[in-house]
Amino acid sequence: MMADQINSLEDLGDAVTAEIGGVQGTDPDNMPQAEPREPVRDEQGRSYATGKRKDAVARVWIKPGSGKVTVNGKEMNAYFARPVLQMILAQPFSVAGVTGQFDVVATVKGGGLSGQAGAVKHGVSKALQLYDPSLRPALKAAGFLTRDSRVVERKKYGRAKARKSFQFSKR
Repeated sequence: MMADQINSLEDLGDAVTAEIGGVQGTDPDNMPQAEPREPVRDEQGRSYATGKRKDAVARVWIKPGSGKVTVNGKEMNAYFARPVLQMILAQPFSVAGVTGQFDVVATVKGGGLSGQAGAVKHGVSKALQLYDPSLRPALKAAGFLTRDSRVVERKKYGRAKARKSFQFSKR
């Protein structure tokens, strides 16, 4: 079908289908489907993932359990005392609908408490989707599998901070 013969969306769809079929020699209905993902677990039944946020890096292991969360050897309530940070850690479980079904052991380095909470959240989300690939669509739609790459902007020379200038002096 030529470009001058395309007059509607249906014609465009037919042209694209014909092009795809011509390239691969098959129609789109018989194209090979992606194989379902396999769960990734170690010999102890745990899934591991690394989460990152700002300067914080979290190593996270999850396994089926009672919902106990340990961060750097402390209970979640002791390590992340602010309720907002505890809520951030609980988000992946509530979105996936598995609240209280997994125990989490995490070690976090770098950054501040807020960045560390975001890193653990990222690591828990990645570990959940590795443990049970059927949870991936919900976690992906919520944006929990994407690493938040925003970091502090570096200071430039000739500036007071990253963007702030020194005070101007006319005389």
